[in-house]
Amino acid sequence: MWTMQVSVESSEGLERRMTVELPVEQVNQEVEKRLKTISRTAKIDGFRPGKVPPSVIRKRYLDQVLMEVHQELIQSTYFDALGQENLQPAGDPMIEPVEKQPGEGFGYTAIFEVMPQIELGDMADQVIQRPVAEVSDEDVSQMIEKLRKQRTTWNDVERESANGDQVTINFKGTIDGEAFEGGSADNIPLELGSNSMIEGFEPGLVGAKAGENRTLELVFPEDYHAENLKGKDAVFEVEVIKVAEAVIPELDEEFIKAFGMADGTVETLQSEIRSNMERELEDKIGSMIKQRAMDALIAANEIPVPQFMVKQEAEALKEQTKQNMEQYGQQSNMDLPLDLFEDQAKRRVALGLIVAEVIKVNEIILDEEKVKEKVEMFAKTYEKPQEVIDYYASNREQLAMVQNIVLEEQVADWVMEQAKVEDVESGFEEITAPQQQAAE
Repeated sequence: MWTMQVSVESSEGLERRMTVELPVEQVNQEVEKRLKTISRTAKIDGFRPGKVPPSVIRKRYLDQVLMEVHQELIQSTYFDALGQENLQPAGDPMIEPVEKQPGEGFGYTAIFEVMPQIELGDMADQVIQRPVAEVSDEDVSQMIEKLRKQRTTWNDVERESANGDQVTINFKGTIDGEAFEGGSADNIPLELGSNSMIEGFEPGLVGAKAGENRTLELVFPEDYHAENLKGKDAVFEVEVIKVAEAVIPELDEEFIKAFGMADGTVETLQSEIRSNMERELEDKIGSMIKQRAMDALIAANEIPVPQFMVKQEAEALKEQTKQNMEQYGQQSNMDLPLDLFEDQAKRRVALGLIVAEVIKVNEIILDEEKVKEKVEMFAKTYEKPQEVIDYYASNREQLAMVQNIVLEEQVADWVMEQAKVEDVESGFEEITAPQQQAAE
């Protein structure tokens, strides 16, 4: 065990400067021991091995030995010094040597961030709204109508187009007489009334017949995604190739059997759809409650977070974003700025630290039965559930992900027990709509 003097200075935020100094006697003793070991085998011209004078060994190897000794001293004393000062670093340190004259020993300063001390705040003042909803007969009927519309086919017609029809068009757009990027396309199907084009484009084609040409004078909106087109006047020359009307399939035996209902009855289809919708609703409500519980946990516990950990998390988010872009075939070689992910990274780091403290303080133990139920729930969505269950059982990494989800849900349950909970009546569409999820 090394004899050392340790002093710690607090810098801005969680940064600490820990200076470690070792007495000259111990340092010199280690240096001399190394030099003596080297002298036994050193091969230097003009001297036999083991007979090289100490002065020659010192002159040749002293700098090398000092560097090795100092490096090993840092490695062997750093964690001892942390333990002595009861410090928990949040990342690797930056090491600065302390300037000393020969014969004064050795010292270094380790600069690092420490983990924050967390005292959990009172959750009693936090208000969490818990959505309450059920799947109604009307919800099931609306879902069946959506399924019918998803299987819409289109029949060509000779009449004038109307809202709800599909027109197939060629178009060319110009601004001040010049074509612009993305302003032209051929043989494009467009459902009138879908609002997939800029304002005025689709209404301008209502009443058109196959073979007709129309000129549309339009204005790009001020909030248009392409900067060079915002607020610009444009002229579109449109050729209508054909007009088709929607044919929605009947709710008959053939339609129902296409969804795997062997008996082809409406009752079986309704039952299966209701079951799926109830599972989805339960899932969405659970996610919303968990999200709101975590929001309340953050609100009640404002803590400083180590910038080292934030940077690591931001880099991970950046890499994940890049992988997602590649997965969807988007350009991913652009260098996204790290600060784009900083706020999200900061929240995730803070939440991770707070959740860990909640688990520790309240001695929350992973509920293995809930892990089993969660795996079985995942498995239900596959054709061969038992194979999925066996996969999780044999894959530690995947099972650990499920265990983390369950543990977070247990923490959310704890939060709900501590906070004020207000039940809010809601509906299936309101809870499962994409905009609702985005807002959460």
